[in-house]
Amino acid sequence: MAGKFIDSHAHLDDKRFDADRDELINSLYDNDVEAVLNPGADLKSSKEAVLLAEKYPFIYAAVGCHPHDTKFMNDDTMNIFRNMAKSNKVIGIGEIGLDYYYDNSDRDTQKRWFREQIRLAKELDLPYIVHDRDAHEDILRIMKEEYYDGVRGILHCYSGSVELSREFIKLGFYISLAGPVTFKKSRVPKLVAKEVPFDRLLIETDSPYLTPEPYRGKRNEPRYVKYVAEEIAKIRNVSIDECAEKTKENFKALFNL
Repeated sequence: MAGKFIDSHAHLDDKRFDADRDELINSLYDNDVEAVLNPGADLKSSKEAVLLAEKYPFIYAAVGCHPHDTKFMNDDTMNIFRNMAKSNKVIGIGEIGLDYYYDNSDRDTQKRWFREQIRLAKELDLPYIVHDRDAHEDILRIMKEEYYDGVRGILHCYSGSVELSREFIKLGFYISLAGPVTFKKSRVPKLVAKEVPFDRLLIETDSPYLTPEPYRGKRNEPRYVKYVAEEIAKIRNVSIDECAEKTKENFKALFNL
């Protein structure tokens, strides 16, 4: 059955798709992908995400700055994001957050622009998409401090514990799982897949990264999101169709589609 899955996070603007991007995108529906959310990671990729979304009816965009690139952020950049978000194909702010694994931008800078972009999401009444790597405590603290009525969004490629996921869900957020849930030794993502309420779960590829089994080590693509769904369905003891349908419903509820 075509059109079963929604990939809630893929970087189709990435240079690894330059050789076959249009061909790949045009094949998605026949490969059981109904829609894709393409978040930006900096100004350039956000612009490219919007262009892709405006070209293809089943691609949506988010605009924002990944923590790696916050050292390049300024008020002018924020105003550009604000204007870009006026496109009706831009449905979120992101990906934004903190990355303490690489520390490509210093932590104070990351935290400042995480806050500023949360405030932009509030101003525009859009969900925001969170990147959290080795920064769980600060991510949760800032999200609580910046809480507002109507806040909502996604913890993308979630890598935290079940207990932490409950805190994010209380704040109005969805938990999105990616390729690592299929890895044999990924004990914690499998626990999260089992324990997160089904109405708060999303699936993603994070293409071209984090390719699921059985294609681990190769370029990831949105059509591989079905392997994420398949693993979650197995863990939850439901059919893959039920997993596909529920995560699709969740995505549409979050983004009011």
